[in-house]
Amino acid sequence: MASPIFTLWGRLNSHNVKKIAWFAEELGLNYVRNDIGGQFGYTDDYLAKNPNGLIPMIEDGKVVLWESNAILRYMAAEYGGERWFPRDPIDRALADRWMDWQFTYAEAQRVPFLSHARTPREDWDQEAIARNVATCARQMTVLDKYLSEKPWLSGDTFGIGDIPMGVYAYTWFSLPFEKPEFAAVADWYTRLCKRPGFAAQVMIPLT
Repeated sequence: MASPIFTLWGRLNSHNVKKIAWFAEELGLNYVRNDIGGQFGYTDDYLAKNPNGLIPMIEDGKVVLWESNAILRYMAAEYGGERWFPRDPIDRALADRWMDWQFTYAEAQRVPFLSHARTPREDWDQEAIARNVATCARQMTVLDKYLSEKPWLSGDTFGIGDIPMGVYAYTWFSLPFEKPEFAAVADWYTRLCKRPGFAAQVMIPLT
């Protein structure tokens, strides 16, 4: 087996860690992952390298990098070539747009996710869940319109722009709450599910 290229710090049930683990598989990169954050806590050494006290973080030689989408862009540029990090600034920006848009979506999905995965059912705030599911649905309308015109968020081919929202799409389709259907999003998601890296690193129980 080839030597690990980098070290990934973070627990795999984190959406942001899943992004990195999935993309590493798409790139065929060998790496070591260490659990940290959440129930695993943080070490002083980790906090010295990542003062935000969040996950993920990677160490790649002398490179220490945190913020998940920054890590994705670094991996694409360093290891992916033009296939994953287009030279054309317009092509790159179109993918970047959806990577950054994911953070807008994620805020609304937070309450339904935490309710389902980490809160006893008797303690659910049903009003807050319904309100945030409705917000997610409004944002899914934006996604659905784009995907009715393009097969991938990255454009005509699967690319880095599909990674962040792909992780959150798995959560959306896994949450047991009543929600509307979006045909184009569902088709895109079905194709994501056929990717081995997505199935292995993203499609795990929500915890």
